[in-house]
Amino acid sequence: MFETHTYDDSSVLPAAARDHWEFMETNSAAAVMQAVCRSEWEDIVDVLSTYRLSPEYWLKPGGNRGDIAEQIDSLFSARGWQEARLDLETRGILLNSDNAVIGNLPPVRQEGYLVDNHKGRVVLDVEWNAKDGNLDRDLASYRSWHEAGVISAGVIITKDRLSLLKLARKIWSQYQATRPEADRTTRLPIDLSTSTVTAFDKAQMRVRRGVMGTCPVLIVAASERTWDGQPYR
Repeated sequence: MFETHTYDDSSVLPAAARDHWEFMETNSAAAVMQAVCRSEWEDIVDVLSTYRLSPEYWLKPGGNRGDIAEQIDSLFSARGWQEARLDLETRGILLNSDNAVIGNLPPVRQEGYLVDNHKGRVVLDVEWNAKDGNLDRDLASYRSWHEAGVISAGVIITKDRLSLLKLARKIWSQYQATRPEADRTTRLPIDLSTSTVTAFDKAQMRVRRGVMGTCPVLIVAASERTWDGQPYR
């Protein structure tokens, strides 16, 4: 696994994005996208530079997707990204010594899955609160698509669970202090203690195992620095 840090270069990723998220990448993913997928990279930078976690939506119970994933997906959708299933089909063509076609082998089809966001040669999944097995599926698919030459890079946006757990406790405690004492509770409205859902550390572990092969992959994680600074209401 070739871990790189091109996102630390301000000419690749401006401070407005870099200073508000956590990152991990392989094979110079950020620089690769900036160089060969400029439009897609500009969209990613724009979203990371402007989106901030609001406790009003973040500290709200939700299913596998929830408000945060839908908000981020909608920002990419507004920029022309689409949810899409990417399938591969390999065809074998038989040629003789004169390069004339003498036959065709049956095509081999590899079924993909619905990627949250696709544009050009970049795929991007928002894995906010799904089962952590989704990361294996994502990274293995990125690898096969990259090896087939149909994408240049893959991106996963997730959360830094431990950082957000600390922040959630702080925000929730401040909110509880404004409520009547009889109505106060220390129990968070969302579960950030479970270790079986998608999160930054889970993605890092899989990337370091090399699940994605040589595909450039950028992992982006919301952390305490992604908070918009507003209290819970």
